[in-house]
Amino acid sequence: MSDVMSAVASLPKVELHLHLVGSASVETVLELARRHPDAGVPTERAALAAYYEFRDFPHFLAVYGVVSGLVRTSADIVALVVGLARDAARNNVRYAEVTVTPTSHLRAGIAPDELAEALTQGRELAAAEHRVGLNWIFDIAGGEGQRSGWETVAFALRHRPAGLVALGLGGLEVGVGRAQFRRHFTLAREAGLASVVHAGETTGPASVWSAIHDLGAARIGHGIGAVSDPRLLDHLRERRITVEMCPTSNVRTRAVASWEVHPLPRFLDHGVPVTLSTDDPGMFGAQLNDEYVRAATVFGLTQACLVQIARTGVRAALCEEPLRERLLAEIDAVAAGPQVSTSEPVRRGAP
Repeated sequence: MSDVMSAVASLPKVELHLHLVGSASVETVLELARRHPDAGVPTERAALAAYYEFRDFPHFLAVYGVVSGLVRTSADIVALVVGLARDAARNNVRYAEVTVTPTSHLRAGIAPDELAEALTQGRELAAAEHRVGLNWIFDIAGGEGQRSGWETVAFALRHRPAGLVALGLGGLEVGVGRAQFRRHFTLAREAGLASVVHAGETTGPASVWSAIHDLGAARIGHGIGAVSDPRLLDHLRERRITVEMCPTSNVRTRAVASWEVHPLPRFLDHGVPVTLSTDDPGMFGAQLNDEYVRAATVFGLTQACLVQIARTGVRAALCEEPLRERLLAEIDAVAAGPQVSTSEPVRRGAP
């Protein structure tokens, strides 16, 4: 196990599926909760841990919404961004794409210009203090409907901060057809933003197909529902549409029963490009290194497979080409070093 942990720690990584509010550490949330006791978020560590025991996905969304209500000033935004970068650096993450839901912060009273400036300031501090590059994905809260979608697109296009690279869609999936947001994503793509869509997290393959055909998804968030459709897996492989896997998140929200039954290995076996991410590490109690280590130990992934997953993330990233080339070179340099032996079972090589 120590060899696997060492190998993972040395591996340069990117993280492509990471929510700003969900990244907040326990210490940060406790500080905000004590500052804003009216929100109803527990102010003691043990109580907050219990608060983060999710019954199911809708319960998780409800808790996420309450915690998001703690973020009420531009200074709170900057603190979250810098804290996220600090934790990323500890996991040897060199670049991350952070999902921000602007409507939740605007409704909390942060002015549009202040929100854009806070994201810009936080991004600059992340690079200067922690040497972590950040870009933004502005996320439509699907359960709030088309009005929320138009508010998100309007903010993105009118107050476009440096580093905004994509429009996303998350939140409730059941009963929230992806196709209803077709016009929102068309407008965003025409403005040069990529389409990065949560789909198949708590639903089946139809949601993933819709994200691809109706919203032009360049990447799929979670996507685990695609596993029951071999034709869809073929399509993801052939079109090189990367799936952002977040196994601990899926277990914690009860989207899957356990790590052992998570469909990640079936995607790898099918040749689908897959990345690993934490989704909401502060709420789920897992860092990116944990995801890699557990994937190795639970599924028997070889070191070569972990390296390939890291490479896949870099290739799927919406970053500038010089950064991509540098990160791939750093990963190759680590992979070319002494091979780390492990007593863990090995079932898969590089996909």
